[in-house]
Amino acid sequence: MLNAPDATSTRPYLLRALHEWCTDNGYTPYVTVLVDETVQVPMEYVKNGEIVLNVSYDATSGMTLGNEFIEFKARFAGKPREIMVPIHRVQAIYARENGQGMAFPTSHIRASDVTATAPAAAPRPALSSVDSSRTSDAQDSTDDSPTPPTNPTRPTLTRVK
Repeated sequence: MLNAPDATSTRPYLLRALHEWCTDNGYTPYVTVLVDETVQVPMEYVKNGEIVLNVSYDATSGMTLGNEFIEFKARFAGKPREIMVPIHRVQAIYARENGQGMAFPTSHIRASDVTATAPAAAPRPALSSVDSSRTSDAQDSTDDSPTPPTNPTRPTLTRVK
């Protein structure tokens, strides 16, 4: 039957195929993701509930394009981050250079779909405040910083033949 109710989604297969097509042709694959609590991305880069991610092999490390999740490590502003995107949150995949790719429908996403497939998230570390008067006293008592020279000489370049 063509309309088998238990058939798996074609989305992960299409994502992998278009990612491979971009890579084989020297293009940079980008994915647009609809962000919610199940998406693990740097939230400071999310705009209007969406984020665009460079998923090229040059920009990622340890990437897995699975049937349920896209997982990889990437650097954002020099800081390494673990990225995990549920496949059903991917809105589009396209080549940065020419815009060719594919968009996916996102209107059918239900909360039950999200909670059924999302892995248990690890608790995130919390920040706590530090008394500023305590830290300045500690710095004053252990000031081991070197003093700058009083008469700095200007460096010169000597040419040796």
